[in-house]
Amino acid sequence: MTKYAIIGCGHRCQMYFDAIGGDHHDAAALVAMIDTNPGRIGVHRQNMAQAWGYDAGSILTGGPDELEAILARSGAERVIVTSPDYTHADMICRSLRAGYDVVTEKPLTIKAESAKAIAAAVAETGRQVVVTFNYRYSPRNCALKEVIQSGEIGQVTSVSFEWVLDTAHGADYFRRWHRDKNNSGGLLIHKASHHFDLVNWWIDDIPARVFASGGVKFYGSDSVVARDLGPHSPRGTHDGPHSPFELDLRDDPRLKQLYLDQERHDGYLRDQDVFGPGVTTEDNLALVVDYRKGPSMAYSLNAHCPWEGYRVGVNGTLGRAELLVVERSAVLFKDDKVEVLDPSYSGSDTDDSVRPVGEHLLVQKHFAKAEERPIVAVGSGGHGGGDVRMLKDVFDGPGEDPLHRPSDWIDGVRAIAVGVCGNVSLAEGRAVTPAELGLPVER
Repeated sequence: MTKYAIIGCGHRCQMYFDAIGGDHHDAAALVAMIDTNPGRIGVHRQNMAQAWGYDAGSILTGGPDELEAILARSGAERVIVTSPDYTHADMICRSLRAGYDVVTEKPLTIKAESAKAIAAAVAETGRQVVVTFNYRYSPRNCALKEVIQSGEIGQVTSVSFEWVLDTAHGADYFRRWHRDKNNSGGLLIHKASHHFDLVNWWIDDIPARVFASGGVKFYGSDSVVARDLGPHSPRGTHDGPHSPFELDLRDDPRLKQLYLDQERHDGYLRDQDVFGPGVTTEDNLALVVDYRKGPSMAYSLNAHCPWEGYRVGVNGTLGRAELLVVERSAVLFKDDKVEVLDPSYSGSDTDDSVRPVGEHLLVQKHFAKAEERPIVAVGSGGHGGGDVRMLKDVFDGPGEDPLHRPSDWIDGVRAIAVGVCGNVSLAEGRAVTPAELGLPVER
């Protein structure tokens, strides 16, 4: 039985609370919660008592300023970090130096300087940091990894990768704290670190040079869409008709409980106008990435597409593998709201015959016809059951894995390396290398 403290009590931590109280209750116990908002702490304490039979009074709580004292008093043995991205490095380093191993949500951190600070804390303490890249565990991504790793398409020469977020899920990043790039490093780090980790893992390589282009082209107060909307509310929670870009927190009991009902504590608004002032996170991005062993990647991210999913093409000396994933075929405005914010986690609420929701892996060798390879689901839950598999590794410990899915802080640095370099490239209009920024990517 390992005792856990969780830092960050927003929406994302629920996956870990449910794992500790549910499937992994024999191996894990929750002893502490740390967050800046006491209301959200109270919600999760109550839920742990109601859902999993915890004595709420036995869970110690407090703010980040009390981190070391709470960890010591609670008897915690391991820390899980699910706080906003810009706080990760400080929470990780302080926990390591207090004597605890850490499990952290992606991204590891958002800047080169804070990545170096984490590397120094690991070297100083000898403690472990696990980064939870759940996309590695998704069956479709595992199937592509198996094809590449088998050598069937030969030595990888290039990758094309297009990720499209729709106007429900994509817009949601521009309602929250993510809209300010200083908080998240932008989508190049907050969202795309998932994608860059996949490529690093798929092709077993390290990014060496990045050139990026992009900008705020759809959301924000200067948007053409904003001007066409006419007068609109500074937040989505209001009476009267709503636009498809608004989120009314009263429509989602969970979001209402965690955010709307807790605004009195810190003033944080979870439902800001995506076309309001203060948006500095880019919504259109394109990159060229070179890797150490020779492959290159063309990558693009769009956060206002009418459908959601991704396309990957991996070219090799013997052929090509292609993965197409449609997570939502269309965003439909039903009963004055969009039903599902994140289709990758919650499942799609729409489907059609022209662009059906689904996933397809094709492999085509030179001088042969294309073959579709099976993608075998591993159960229910987010990311085709991938979250369940990842949580088993986190709480039960990883066993032998021929696909090498468990990831540590170095994998975390390699994943953010593309985004960190990309942000410098966006600012300076030139190609940037992880080496010149001193990013600690060596194992």
